[in-house]
Amino acid sequence: MRSVYLDHNATTPLDPRVFEAMKPYLMEAFGNASSPHHYGRVAKQALEESRGIVAEAIGARPEGIIFTSGGTEADNLAIRGISYRKRERKGHIITSSIEHHAVLRTCNDLEKDGFTVTYLPVDSQCRVDPDDIRKSIQKDTILISVMYANNETGVIEPISEIGKIAREYGVPFHSDAVQAVGKIALDARKLSTDLLSLSSHKIYGPKGIGALVVGDTIELSPVLTGGHHEGGLRAGTENIPGIVGFAHALRIAREEIDTYQTRVSALRDKLESGLLDGIGHVEIHGIEAERLPHTTSISFASVEAESILLHLDLKGIAASSGSACTTGEPEPSHVLLAMGISPEIAQGTIRISLGRENTGEEVDYTVKVLKDAIRQLRRISSQWNTVERKAL
Repeated sequence: MRSVYLDHNATTPLDPRVFEAMKPYLMEAFGNASSPHHYGRVAKQALEESRGIVAEAIGARPEGIIFTSGGTEADNLAIRGISYRKRERKGHIITSSIEHHAVLRTCNDLEKDGFTVTYLPVDSQCRVDPDDIRKSIQKDTILISVMYANNETGVIEPISEIGKIAREYGVPFHSDAVQAVGKIALDARKLSTDLLSLSSHKIYGPKGIGALVVGDTIELSPVLTGGHHEGGLRAGTENIPGIVGFAHALRIAREEIDTYQTRVSALRDKLESGLLDGIGHVEIHGIEAERLPHTTSISFASVEAESILLHLDLKGIAASSGSACTTGEPEPSHVLLAMGISPEIAQGTIRISLGRENTGEEVDYTVKVLKDAIRQLRRISSQWNTVERKAL
């Protein structure tokens, strides 16, 4: 049976070039970067060279790159790091209703500790209105956190506009850029962001490594305490093989971004046009907004996403119903509900996220399999006859 992987927003395969760069630090160059001897110095050199590569790739200062275990820890360090410095007088946080749970649940937790949080709505295309940011800022606002691009719909948020408002009011601005980095051009110097969360395994790098990019005026309290690692902000022996792999993956992504965008956007357009042709009652979410080039969120009326994904899996196609971090939760996607999409439509939505190894032939195969699956599932759906009658 053929195998087609279309879940790159969940994770990506490790690029062989990245693995080759990591291998020396998994084997002979295994030292602890904090050790004073030769092995430690070799590891330390690799650590700082990688920090420089990451900084250069996104237009940041090397000393502002704090390596973490991934995007979730980076989000926590940004939000809790700012908040913990204001623990005595608490404060107000602004975020959006479509954030990754690494942000939402961290904010929920801080509310229990006495902080207040405003969760901004989005429009039908999954976009935050910058004016809502401005209206929500209070005298005690300590942080604004809005993701760069949504992990379910691929919609890109107006980060530059939000950043300008944050600067105007002197409020630190954090953006979860996990899905955006490596997919679109990103220059931290032009964004007016103070904190950016990054992750390696979304860009063909290893799992278990990410980074928080910290602006030069930002002061954070550590979330993990222990040693002096990462400027005292992230205790724990640095994951040198992972860091080297992350840096290498990010450099490759930056060098190949134009080719990547051209290829995957053409494949996504081909996929979407194929699915919109001939099935009926199909909706692509966020299609009127600026989106990442590789992501589509698409719903099929009167069909459960779980059933669609099972049919795809039986044909060797891997896709998802949304964020991999919420798999198994019975509730509809909080992102789609925030966009005003009904629970019934949300339950029939799948996410397809393409990668640089996908081909036009795989897209044609996926379209055929999906069309066949939708027709079969609708024939046995108790809701489908009602939907058809309403359409007449």
